[in-house]
Amino acid sequence: MADEMDDWAAAMAEQAESEQQAEAENQPQVAELEELSDEGAPITAEEKRKLDTILDIPVTISMEVGRSKISIRNLLQLNQGSVVELDRVAGEPLDVLVNGTLIAHGEVVVVNDKFGIRLTDVISQIERIKKLK
Repeated sequence: MADEMDDWAAAMAEQAESEQQAEAENQPQVAELEELSDEGAPITAEEKRKLDTILDIPVTISMEVGRSKISIRNLLQLNQGSVVELDRVAGEPLDVLVNGTLIAHGEVVVVNDKFGIRLTDVISQIERIKKLK
């Protein structure tokens, strides 16, 4: 009987340890970044003024889970509990759009009971410019 209790205690301790490990892995990590420096080519006062002008322009960022095309008839029949099939497979990355332009792909994360998105792939500037043409 004592042997069974020791096995039980060991199993409980192992489970508690694995839960603590899983909890620690799900906590957000703080990235240590170097401070930006003014080394390199200094910018002129005119360039700084231009840069300051665009830095305060508001943009809309949105995350898209998927899309679906349905008729107005079906749209009007939607009610609470209705299911709309999307063009994405479960587990596929979300699209991150800024002012309607795709800039990245990401996955949903939960931090302190709030949803967020972890960017997994950022679209290069060249690719974004090609899509504008």
